[in-house]
Amino acid sequence: MAQNRQRHRKPKGRPLDGWLIIDKPTAIGSTDVVTICKRAFQAQKCGHGGTLDPLATGVLPIAFGAATKTVPYVMDGTKQYRFTLRLGEARDSDDADGKVIETTDVRPTDEQLRAALPAFIGDIMQVPPIFSAIKVSGERAYDLARAGEAVELAPRPARVDRFELIERPDADTAIFFVESGKGVYMRSLARDIAKACGAVGHIAALRRMRVGPFHEKDAVPLDRIAVSGDTPPPSPDLLLPVTTALADIPALALTEAEIARLSFGQPIPLVELMGRVPREANPDGGLARAMAGERLMGLARFEEGLLKPERWLGQGGSPADR
Repeated sequence: MAQNRQRHRKPKGRPLDGWLIIDKPTAIGSTDVVTICKRAFQAQKCGHGGTLDPLATGVLPIAFGAATKTVPYVMDGTKQYRFTLRLGEARDSDDADGKVIETTDVRPTDEQLRAALPAFIGDIMQVPPIFSAIKVSGERAYDLARAGEAVELAPRPARVDRFELIERPDADTAIFFVESGKGVYMRSLARDIAKACGAVGHIAALRRMRVGPFHEKDAVPLDRIAVSGDTPPPSPDLLLPVTTALADIPALALTEAEIARLSFGQPIPLVELMGRVPREANPDGGLARAMAGERLMGLARFEEGLLKPERWLGQGGSPADR
């Protein structure tokens, strides 16, 4: 009986759905930001769309309620960063929070840095920082590193679309802009561009300016959300609609009959959609928003010459999402 009462206990908090874009300050972790937002809104369910290191600032999307179902699509979206590379010191964490493990007097010129950049653009292989959440034999790499154990991580595929030197304040400092896909470590890029020029370096500052459809202009300072003393709780009007997370996914106009087929889990041959598939859509594994007029019915994926239901948001739902 006690187990049944536990199973049917009403979740604590308010049932809120939507996205809140926080401008994360430095010296606080992403999970701590989630805790602050959940408490401030007294929300039932809350999570984040892409971790930022404590050192980093900038765009941190916070998902409430139904928005948590769209987190994977936000994390798959384009990201933009600006980071400051401090030359002359390598650190164990590859950022300013770590311990110095190597030094050098080598300072690459602007021309040397720019000449090294093309090797890091496109589909590359990247060794993650040892202070990362990647699991090694069931343990987080950062836990092993903090315990003083030697950590070796294998190179992983990464996609970098833009990598530019945008400012050189002095010989010790270089500022870069990066546009990348999912799972690219800025700390590794900073470490590796320095090494490619015969130097060592680490990230001294990092700011994320975009995550998928969410930009700096959408972001709210965390201190505007945090509740203390007699401060009233923030308004739910600050939340963006759940579907905002899908704005970067190409829209595909479908008939009611096609919508019905997808809603029952039936794929549609792409030959039946000739002339309607958006130019920006990737026919080899890409996603599309299934639209019935102005209504978003769900997400579908292009695979093997077919349009297949991925996640259905319309009434009834597809078998793949039940």
